[in-house]
Amino acid sequence: MSNMQTLSILVVEDGHSQREILRDFLKDEGHDVSEAENGEKALKQLREDYFDLLLIDYKMPGMDGMELLKGVKRINPEVDVIMMTAYGTVETAVQAMKAGAVDYVTKPIELDELLILIDRISERRTLLKENEILRDELGRKGVTANDIIFRSPVMNEVINMAGRVATSMATVLIQGESGTGKELVARLIHTLSPRSEKPMTVVNCAALPETLLESELFGHEKGAFTGAAQRRIGRFEEADGGSLFLDEIGELPQPVQVKLLRFLQEREFQRLGGNRTLHSDVRIISATNRDLKTKIGEGSFREDLFYRLNVVAITIPPLRERKEDLSPLIDHFLRRFSSQNEKEIEGVLPEAKDLLLKYDYPGNVRELENIIERAVVIARRSLISTRDLPFYAERLSSDREEKIGLGTLKDSVEALERKMIIEAMEKTKNHQTRAADLLGISERMLRYKLKKYALK
Repeated sequence: MSNMQTLSILVVEDGHSQREILRDFLKDEGHDVSEAENGEKALKQLREDYFDLLLIDYKMPGMDGMELLKGVKRINPEVDVIMMTAYGTVETAVQAMKAGAVDYVTKPIELDELLILIDRISERRTLLKENEILRDELGRKGVTANDIIFRSPVMNEVINMAGRVATSMATVLIQGESGTGKELVARLIHTLSPRSEKPMTVVNCAALPETLLESELFGHEKGAFTGAAQRRIGRFEEADGGSLFLDEIGELPQPVQVKLLRFLQEREFQRLGGNRTLHSDVRIISATNRDLKTKIGEGSFREDLFYRLNVVAITIPPLRERKEDLSPLIDHFLRRFSSQNEKEIEGVLPEAKDLLLKYDYPGNVRELENIIERAVVIARRSLISTRDLPFYAERLSSDREEKIGLGTLKDSVEALERKMIIEAMEKTKNHQTRAADLLGISERMLRYKLKKYALK
């Protein structure tokens, strides 16, 4: 069995041999499996026991699969259903999906294909359960919806990973372009950790020269260097019992890398200019927008330090790869800056919203934040218009449209395909069946393309 959670599955199939095959196969895969030979018995079992998933044969004597599906959803809307159907009734199976089934398989059933579908359901259920636990923990810690804004599956995985590693002592390396929210994820890890009663200390490794950075981190003794008039306590001592966030760790000078490596190995250090060995109970979280493996190849970053820092790696994708997050982020920044500037901004006009959604944001969330703040400040009306957006956002988004076809053939085709799918979904108000008809493809193919291009 794959590394998924065990599911409680009810197989509803009137054919005795087919039911046995499915039962034995799924049990061998580690799932808890029950069986029912018709819809009436299935509903009775559903009222008495809990099931994560039902496999329902569409064509059965008496109550058919569609009628059973409706009954299942009335009893428990949260249960997942996979419809089993013959090739001649695929259209009916699609209708079943509209009624609440998560997917369908055609007979004769390919067991490996069925297992893939079940693994996806198991993965989704595991993620939902972890998210529920994470939301409860965030609520207890006082973290609100305004602290973490996302809607995309990729960011959902990032936040989920942060929640899973928070309770450990493992060092965490957060990677991502500038402006993606690395410090926000670091603060989330600290907030959810047992160290949350102590503050998270932040040091930007790129902001200080080597001597001052070493003193900032480890402290110094009086007279350690010119101007060191008295002893100074460093960040490692200050953060004792808490977390130390080292931002832009890729800019750490080599001598400081050696001292950091020693701390990670021995949990001890010395102040600059001192010979007394000190200890500190601090959890290290670091972040970088650089490719550290490239820096290792160049000889500017220690490989042994990299592996000490990279016990758990979290990569935050750029905003252009998680466009689903744009709308909630735009709404969040509008509310924040409207309140700060005491202006009543109700929203964004469609033309301006279209520009904001098409722009690629090389500066990521930080750039989006600046664009919305500027728009709120200069807006003369209650709705943000194209005139309120920086000229370069409109120009660059227009350039991007005009340059379709200037890359490789594959890139050009995919860009055009993505654009056509977006337009079809907009024209049909996100009705997948009509959008598929408009595009001349099957609805199943459309679902695949929507997932491929991360569209909702």
